[in-house]
Amino acid sequence: MKKLLLLLLCGVFHTNAQTKVDSTRIVRVLSFNIYHGETVGADKKFDLDLLASIINNEAPDLVALQEVDFKTKRALGYDLATELGQRTKMAPLFGKAMPYNGGEYGEGVLSKYSFLHTKNHALAAGEGKEPRAALEVNVQLKSGDPIRFIGTHLDHTRDETDRINQAKQLNELFATNDIPTILAGDLNARPDSETMGILFKQWQRSDAENTPTAPASDPRAKIDYVLFRPANKWCVLETKVLCNEKATDHCVVLSVLQLLD
Repeated sequence: MKKLLLLLLCGVFHTNAQTKVDSTRIVRVLSFNIYHGETVGADKKFDLDLLASIINNEAPDLVALQEVDFKTKRALGYDLATELGQRTKMAPLFGKAMPYNGGEYGEGVLSKYSFLHTKNHALAAGEGKEPRAALEVNVQLKSGDPIRFIGTHLDHTRDETDRINQAKQLNELFATNDIPTILAGDLNARPDSETMGILFKQWQRSDAENTPTAPASDPRAKIDYVLFRPANKWCVLETKVLCNEKATDHCVVLSVLQLLD
């Protein structure tokens, strides 16, 4: 019922009271699995300008990047977060999940705001599983309000055990206070999964329609999300899913949120 009320109030607030929309409190958020920077298809190459153009076209304030390589042989020695930061004129940050292929592999965040505080959190992983991370940044909006933004990528294997444990850990880390927080990423879990059930106890989803996000060529599964909390601190103004089957194997999720009084 709280969620229904929130969405109804947001709808009235946004459509019938345009003058009350505070542009200094609006946050454009992108979740983007970049497939370690390599284009998809037979002509695989590293077209970082293509990835940057997808970001630039949506003019986000904050971007959560997944499958980010840092100076690996696979990614031709690129520091992908920094390269995309330069191409988008956004502040870049990389968070290591594990060593890989002569470099590192993990999460990235791009921000139009300077970072007040950052922390990379290692997430639970079973024996023999890929380590995962949640990259946290704290920024200050134009209004002066501080918010917290987390980018993450949960376990991808068929066994849901790690995802369930990682979801519980995210709640323990970030759902114990009322700091306005946005969590974005490739969660590798469908909306009706136990993993998402755990997260939905503490987080609201920006896309109530559960629009499919993977694979990019023919989306059938909703596994990429923008979530937020607390519910009474945020209003969803817009959410859309953008698919470019050459750039990556996931669709991009854009959500426009407004921080409320």
